[in-house]
This record gives sequence, C-alpha cells and structure tokens, in this order.
Amino acid sequence: MEIKRLLEKLSSSMPTPGGGSASALAGALSASLVSMAAGLSLKKGSLKKEGVVKIKKEALAIQKRLLHAVDEDARSYEAVLKAFRLPKNTDKEILVRTKAIQKAYQKATIIPQLVSRKSIQLMEYSRTLILRGNPNIVSDAGVAALLADAAFGGGLINIGVNLHSVVGKTFMKKMNLLMKQLTRKRNRLMKNILNVPVKIKQG
Repeated sequence: MEIKRLLEKLSSSMPTPGGGSASALAGALSASLVSMAAGLSLKKGSLKKEGVVKIKKEALAIQKRLLHAVDEDARSYEAVLKAFRLPKNTDKEILVRTKAIQKAYQKATIIPQLVSRKSIQLMEYSRTLILRGNPNIVSDAGVAALLADAAFGGGLINIGVNLHSVVGKTFMKKMNLLMKQLTRKRNRLMKNILNVPVKIKQG
C-alpha cells in the first residue's frame, strides 16, 4: 500500500487499517533508517564491513516484511469483524460463532508478535550503529531506535487487546510470558540507546 493512500485510510472512519498497521509502518520506517545508517557506516566507524553489510541486508528484509504486515494486520482484524457477523440464531450457530471469534482473536496476535520481535532486532541494530557506526549517523540510528520502540509498543498493545478477549488459558499464559520476555529486552536496549547521546555530549 502506498504511503499516501495508507495515511488517507488511517485518518478515515473505517476500523481498518488501524493501530496495528501503523505500528508495522513505524517498524518499516525504522528498518529503512537502519539500512541507511549501515550504508553510511561502510567506510566510516569501527564496524567490520561484513558486519555492516549483514545489518543492512537484514534491515532491508525486515523493512519488506513489515511493509507486508501493514496490510496483513488490517486483514486479521477484518477476520475478527467477520466472525462477529456470523449468525447466532441457534445453539449450533452460537457455538460455531464463538469458536470462530476465539480463533480470529488468537490469529490477530500473530502480526503484532511479528512486529514486536522485529522491532527488538531493529533496536539491537540501531544500538550497534550508534556505538560503532559512522559518528555522523548517530541521530539517524537514534530515530530508527525510537521508531522501533514505537512499533514495539504498538505491537504489545495489540497483543494485549486481542488477548483480553481470548478465553484459552494456555494461549494467554504463553502470550503473557512472551510479552514479559520481550519487554525485558526492550527495556535493556532502550536504556543503553537513550544513554548514548548523553555520553556523546559529555565527551
């Protein structure tokens, strides 16, 4: 989806695309900046060339994946809405509808999980580039980290919102554990990243 069209859809009164798609877009923007920062660190900075090339290659792969996720997230929520529109006139229909809703809500956590995981990777790459890349791209890599953090937060919110409607205790336990693990990684990474500008200023 083109950026202009996506922004028009996001600002409309339609339920999709929504926050999940916006989170995926933030992640894709982060990946773009990571790729740029890596490209500008090929000849300047303390990173080895192969390391920089790897970061750039993986950032571009994440960018492509998250761009697809923009539309995928919208479709997953549309599946939830479709399940709610199923008939509920008989006991059998009610049972079928309930199962479909639960299945749709669980599936709706898949893209937010992806966005959150990829965002952690982008934070890691941003930190590496801030610390060892071209000194002139510190602000760009920093913005990449902040965009990744926004994408991460959006992913977690959307997992939590969908999880709130899930009744399966095993699935809920699994997702809650995942969110805690990812949040610990995010907190550690962003603490390091946000301290870097202070060190640069003092230095």
